[in-house]
Amino acid sequence: MKVEKDSELDQATLRIIVAGCALLWFGVIGFLPGQSIDPYVPVIIYISLFMLGSILLRMAIARWPGHYPARRILGMVYDYSGTCYGLVVGGEGALPIYAVMVWVNLGNGMRFGSRYLAIATGLALFALFMVYLLTPYWRAQPYMVLMLMITSTVIPVYAHILLKRTRLASEQAIAANLEKSRFLAQASHDLRQPIHSIGLFTACLREADLGVDERRLVDNIDRSLLNVSQLFRSILDLYTLDNGRVQPKYETLHLGQLLADLVRQNTEAARWAGVELRLRPCNHWVVTDPGLLATMVQNVLSNCFKYAAQRPVLIGVRPRGQGLAIVIYDQGRGIAEEHLPRIFEEFYRVRQLRDKDVEGVGLGLSIVKRLGQLIDLQVMLRSQVGRGTAVTLHGLPQAAPQRLRNRDEARQNGLLSGLQVCLVEDDRNVLLATSALLERWGCVVQAESSAEDLRSDCDIIVADYDLGTRASGIECIDSIRQQRGWEVPALIITGHDIEKIHAALHDRNIAILSKPVRPVELRATLRALRDMPTAATHRAAVAEATTRSGTG
Repeated sequence: MKVEKDSELDQATLRIIVAGCALLWFGVIGFLPGQSIDPYVPVIIYISLFMLGSILLRMAIARWPGHYPARRILGMVYDYSGTCYGLVVGGEGALPIYAVMVWVNLGNGMRFGSRYLAIATGLALFALFMVYLLTPYWRAQPYMVLMLMITSTVIPVYAHILLKRTRLASEQAIAANLEKSRFLAQASHDLRQPIHSIGLFTACLREADLGVDERRLVDNIDRSLLNVSQLFRSILDLYTLDNGRVQPKYETLHLGQLLADLVRQNTEAARWAGVELRLRPCNHWVVTDPGLLATMVQNVLSNCFKYAAQRPVLIGVRPRGQGLAIVIYDQGRGIAEEHLPRIFEEFYRVRQLRDKDVEGVGLGLSIVKRLGQLIDLQVMLRSQVGRGTAVTLHGLPQAAPQRLRNRDEARQNGLLSGLQVCLVEDDRNVLLATSALLERWGCVVQAESSAEDLRSDCDIIVADYDLGTRASGIECIDSIRQQRGWEVPALIITGHDIEKIHAALHDRNIAILSKPVRPVELRATLRALRDMPTAATHRAAVAEATTRSGTG
């Protein structure tokens, strides 16, 4: 949780520090050659009492934090009273205390705003005038006093002008940032749709009975689309990180299973790059954010596919200290030592002559580093030219083993034959692509472009979040579940901010996928929804009721 900075408490802390410096100053000048400590004893005693009062004031601010205008003005009066007394009693030796007056003036203005700057300036001028009246040395130096009073006026006025300009520039920057956020939000939604639909259409083509040449063309389309999709995701990841909208959600998970899933999801990309992905099995359980960790590993693998093509890549897990480390080795060309200090900078790429066909803008490793900071993972990179590169994600805390969900690979690899899916999507291309792909997988699809007056006896609901002005995907799912009288498994596919959708769900037990969705993700999610206990129980009940009606 982000804690708001307490400016008044900072000012109180600085007051104690300055009082300590003043005490040290008078202690030093009292022992200089030709000087006596006696004239400064009253000042030293007063500053000691002033410091004690400052400590008590700070304790009160810490005990009752907040914005109290009267307390702030009281603090200014307290500061100017102390400096005024020091200047009166200390004579010419106390002139450096005038710097404290300037600090009080500017400090209050910078911390609390122009209104307090004006009040502080008025109090400073009054304090200087009182010192002039009470100090013979100052009355003998009228031009010096005039200069100090002019300085005490001009500096705050200039500070006020700077504050006003800074505030205006800050407001303009905030407005521009909001406009950028709105533009990126809309652009990301509009760009996700075509990327999403193209990916589904190419998946449909892949399921068809194609010849060698046609399949090679589909591979080229898919590979290009994957590069665009990864670049798009990297830009969005960077944007969400810059806006502080990524918050870790920790879970206990089987690390070997997560890595095995990532290897399966990258099978096609590895094949296109000529990379043999090797995973050393592990049975460790860890506590981390699975989505952020998967993104980190995915970005490292993407770099391996680009810069270590036609070479094997090894993924392993090693104990390291009190935790575990994921290590990803490639046997690519390696990175020269002079580039290593900048390898995690945004948009920094190690370019060589042969890299002209390598896609990317140099965001992958910078995102890995920043995500690692979010979930307390250290990211280390070792590389040797001609030998390859090793990226280590270190600091995964181990967890006690739990019951591992049984995963029947034969069943997982099969099609979703006979599964009745209600698909609701208002974008025609996405509707056609998704419907065609689901039918290729053996599903019985009820395709709808609107949620209005919708009725369905489906096994699973797949809905876009944004269905126009009349209903959202969540409202569509709620309506069908109410009609059916049970919690039909449901999936929201969205081009909007995932965090926003999570907040709107309110524990409705609805899965979410972010566009552009890879077909392997969609198929795995549908299988998981099909195998949910509520879905299995309902299918068994329907089958039993059908059997009874048939025998009756």
